Formats: sequence, structure tokens, C-alpha cells
Amino acid sequence: MYRIPLFMIENTQPYLHVNKQLWNERVPIHVASSFYNVEVFKKGKNSLNSIECHLLGNIDKQQWLHLQCHFGMDTLSLARMGAAVTGLDFSDQAIDTARALSQEINTQATFICCDVYSAPASLNNQFDGVFTSYGTIGWLPDLQAWANTIVRCLKPGGVFVMADFHPFIWMFDNAIQQITYSYFNRETIFETEEGTYAQPDAPLQHTAISWNHPISDILNALIQAGLRIDVFNEYDYSPYACFPNMVETQPGQFQRCEWQGKVPWVYAIKAVKQ
Repeated sequence: MYRIPLFMIENTQPYLHVNKQLWNERVPIHVASSFYNVEVFKKGKNSLNSIECHLLGNIDKQQWLHLQCHFGMDTLSLARMGAAVTGLDFSDQAIDTARALSQEINTQATFICCDVYSAPASLNNQFDGVFTSYGTIGWLPDLQAWANTIVRCLKPGGVFVMADFHPFIWMFDNAIQQITYSYFNRETIFETEEGTYAQPDAPLQHTAISWNHPISDILNALIQAGLRIDVFNEYDYSPYACFPNMVETQPGQFQRCEWQGKVPWVYAIKAVKQ
């Protein structure tokens, strides 16, 4: 595990190719994993959590864009809630799988294969809402460009909703035992990883390029792009047991015993395009 300077990433732009390969390789492992539990989803289970559902509210008959949608379970959950949804992801394997899943469960959604920064050029309309969740912006080097993309994709008065793992957690190594990375986005993180969060023992070894973004950078990027922050929440639990040595302290809430109630695991934002 080592790091390379940010300018090398920005000048050569290899991160899209490297990370796309990573996510393409993860798709079949994730689809088959108990973590995603696709078979239960096919029977009607909503894959969204109470954190984001509370902020989404009633989205019936609205048009929503889901950024970094992976293989589409959350996108299709939004569709089941009554929205006309477009899911976007840069992994062609994920998008192909999402389209097949949409047909299989007879739930309509549009899926587009492109990276986040190219979204406005790939879409012909603006949306009532934009949604993103859990493990997304750490794959993006430029938060201001990300926030500008969101604003360009929203109608006036449109809503942006996100829930993600707290940047406090990304300071730690993969075992969540010691602080390894800066809380602040000072360096590009270049790692060789084995397995995947959905199946740690999966026969995968891949390179990952990512960035840590502090809360201040996230909020300021959205504000500077023209969004009004209406809600910012922090949670002392994760809705997923995707980190080592987590226990379920309440139904659907996972923490580490030694940190119970002491550290933030997730944050959520609701903002409006002014």
C-alpha cells in the first residue's frame, strides 16, 4: 500500500481505467454475495436504509438521477417507490447487470454507462432529485466538479440527497486498527486490495485509487455550487457490517463494541438547488 502525488493522477487520468477494472471485477462477486442478498431484493425488499429514506420522503411521480449506482439495486428501489429513475455508473459490467435485473423484476429504470463528471453531457434533461450513497465520492478527485455536476442535473428547486460513510472512518487502515491516512484530502491513495467489502475472501486482487474528503470540503463544494444545505446528520452506526469486527447493536445498526456510541460512521445531507 503506497501513495502517489495528486498531480500524477490528474495529469494522466489513469484512475478511471484502474477503478473501472476494479468495479467490473467486483460485480459478479457482489451479485452472488449474501451482503447484497439479491434474491431477497427480487422478492420485493427495498435495498435503501432508513437514513436515506427519511430524507427522500415521498418521491412518487418524480424524476430522479442516481449517481454511481453500481448494479442498480438502490436505483430500482427508488423506482419501486414511484419515481422515474435514471441510474448512472462508469462500470459497463454494472450497468449491463442493472439492466438485466430491471427486466427480471419488471421494474422500469434507465441505466447509463458513464463517469460522474460526464453526466451532464450524457443526459438530456434535469431532475427533481439527485441521489448518491455509501462509498461514492471517495472515488472522485474533484469535489467541486462533482457538486457542479449535481447542480447542472437538478431542476430549480430540485433536491440532492446523499448518505455516505463518514470520512473519520477512512482515516484508518483496512483492519480499522490504526490511523493511516490524513483526514484531509492532501494525497491520492493508491492501494492494492484483496477481496471486496461484500466478500472479504473473494479471489480478487486489484488496484484502487481513491481520495479522502473532509466534511468541510464536501459541504463547501455543495454550497459553492449553489445548493442550500437543509439537513446535515451524523450517525454513530453503519447500516452495513462491511468493516471488520462489527456487531449489530440494534436491528440494522452496526458498530464496533469498543467504539459504541463514540464515533461517527455515517453522515447524510439534504440540499436544495436555489
